[in-house]
Amino acid sequence: MKLHYREIGEGRPMIILHGLFGYSDNWQTHGKKLAEYYRVILVDLRNHGHSDWSDDISYQLMADDVFEICQELKLEEIHLVGHSMGGKVAMQFAKDHEELLEKLVIVDIGFKEYPMHHEHILAGIHAVDLPKITARRQAEKQMSEFIDNMGVKQFLLKNLYWKEKGKLAWRMNVAVLEREMPAILAKINLEEIAVPTLLIRGELSNYILDEDFESIEAHFIDVEIKTIKNAGHWIHAEQPDEFLDTLLAFCLR
Repeated sequence: MKLHYREIGEGRPMIILHGLFGYSDNWQTHGKKLAEYYRVILVDLRNHGHSDWSDDISYQLMADDVFEICQELKLEEIHLVGHSMGGKVAMQFAKDHEELLEKLVIVDIGFKEYPMHHEHILAGIHAVDLPKITARRQAEKQMSEFIDNMGVKQFLLKNLYWKEKGKLAWRMNVAVLEREMPAILAKINLEEIAVPTLLIRGELSNYILDEDFESIEAHFIDVEIKTIKNAGHWIHAEQPDEFLDTLLAFCLR
């Protein structure tokens, strides 16, 4: 599938992959700063953002989509950054195309299977009565019945756009993402990855536990694991300066 992407800057390529229910716009602020050093390519994964929708979604398909961009742009020696679901796509890509990567950055996700934990988010999305609302504040009010965290609500509401005058719609393919949640939460079957890898986790997040380190280090043979203090799963939004400093310290050396 041909994905939508945007490019900022010049130099060595850095591809950034967003997480579930996100899209490239979530990374635009960091992308502009990273573009001082790299040719940054912000990608919308399938069923997200401005990319096409599909009834099929898997990490293999999403990694193949990213590879298509690499072929189109003739990219090599890539710095690949992926957050959450995008991190799993990046792992699958590294498994398939290690020769194209110079460095790999995984943000707050492991390759293990995760239990279902998006029930409140899906409930909040479904609470938004798209045919009836005429303003984003109405959507926020409806969503608030299920989601307390203002940051999460704002993150999700960025997916709303004006499909036509007076009619809001989701940029994400909610029906397929909900139906295929088991595949999104599934384990990535990895072999040894030799690409220099940085795994950044949030101190307040439970996605990467101390007991996961051994298996991570067994599969990523050149890995550093960094913990960002006072950050949860959305590290880049919660501690943007420390996140960016940590990423650049690894990528630029």
